[in-house]
Amino acid sequence: MTTQESLRPQSLMLTFLGDQVLGQDVWVSSGSIIDVFARAGIGEQATRSTLTRMVNRGLLHRRREGRRMYFGLTERSVAVLRDGERRIWGTGAVNRQWDGTWTLLGFSLPESWQRQRHDLRAKLTWSGFGPLFSGLWIAPGTVEVSSLVAELGLSAHVKVFRAHADAGLDIGAMIEETWELSELAERYEAFIRSWQPWETRLPDADDALALRLRLQAEWLQVIRHDPRLPVAHLPDGWPAERAEKTFRAVYDRLAPLAQDASERLLDVVPVRESA
Repeated sequence: MTTQESLRPQSLMLTFLGDQVLGQDVWVSSGSIIDVFARAGIGEQATRSTLTRMVNRGLLHRRREGRRMYFGLTERSVAVLRDGERRIWGTGAVNRQWDGTWTLLGFSLPESWQRQRHDLRAKLTWSGFGPLFSGLWIAPGTVEVSSLVAELGLSAHVKVFRAHADAGLDIGAMIEETWELSELAERYEAFIRSWQPWETRLPDADDALALRLRLQAEWLQVIRHDPRLPVAHLPDGWPAERAEKTFRAVYDRLAPLAQDASERLLDVVPVRESA
């Protein structure tokens, strides 16, 4: 089951870690991760390669106990997972609390800084910004970006402002010019088409955990493209609320079976202070 984009193994791995490891004070064995991922359609080699890459990127610790290898979270992965958790369960997909404030971010980078420009744009997109003009990006609300810019080493090249639109500005038209609304709406509609049948179906017991992981990973894949634009300025029938209701309904329906499956399938050990 997929939405518009194929699901990358690392996206599923981050979802798995947020769902089963974050806040649990445990490490989980590679063998049980491979088992769960196989049920989600991810092969053993892809799973092992993903674990290795995440260790190399400082997103996972690993340690051997006997013949088994166990993986645990790092400070960096905890920060990443908390951010995803906040996006899924905290802010929600529909913005009804907008106070009229916009965050404007201007940047000017040397032409040779292609990688830095790409990284900045990716981070800005994740934080809800869209390109108003070349080098000037805008996001609804008060968005804190100083740590994001500092992490990329670009503080000297970026200026941030808070602003309100002039009374004569057509905010709805500005939004349509800045963000690809039709593409975003189709992401939500595709999610609904893909997952709505599971509001009345149940998977095999051992597949429930993998299915719930795919559900969360695909939902995060959709909402990470959504800047949470003020709903009052979006087209009529905007599908975000319907999609979120589908997500929550399926998640709740899968929860008991997924919990039982995790207890049967996952091999975990407690975190040790020396780890």
